Amino acid sequence: MYNKILVPVDLSGTEKAQKILAKAETLLNPGGEIVLLNVVEDLPNYLAIDLPMDLIENAIKDAKDRLAVLKEGSPRVGLVEIRSGAPAREILAAAADLNADLIIIASHTPDLTNYFIGATADRVVRHAKCSVLVDR
Repeated sequence: MYNKILVPVDLSGTEKAQKILAKAETLLNPGGEIVLLNVVEDLPNYLAIDLPMDLIENAIKDAKDRLAVLKEGSPRVGLVEIRSGAPAREILAAAADLNADLIIIASHTPDLTNYFIGATADRVVRHAKCSVLVDR
């Protein structure tokens, strides 16, 4: 059982997020806390020039709204956090900052690109200082 569980949420798959959130609730100690996290990826400067200036701001607002809906469905969620940057780096930083003792992260079925680039879940598993549960 865990006291603080970090659940990074990819907002493109909210059904998966609900499944992971339910799993986190079963692994949480009484009085423990679940933290929902979404990372809005930064855009490279050469792309940002051609896109609307408020694109990142709108993505952050959308993330807050969608995570609020997930939080309403779970009384055990204590904190919702939005970060900006590289997903794996920000997930690991959030886990360290919040003293999480478990990260539950979704993963997709690996394909060839994962062997050359590496998926976010792979990076989190390799570098986390706490336990990591990968949900496929």
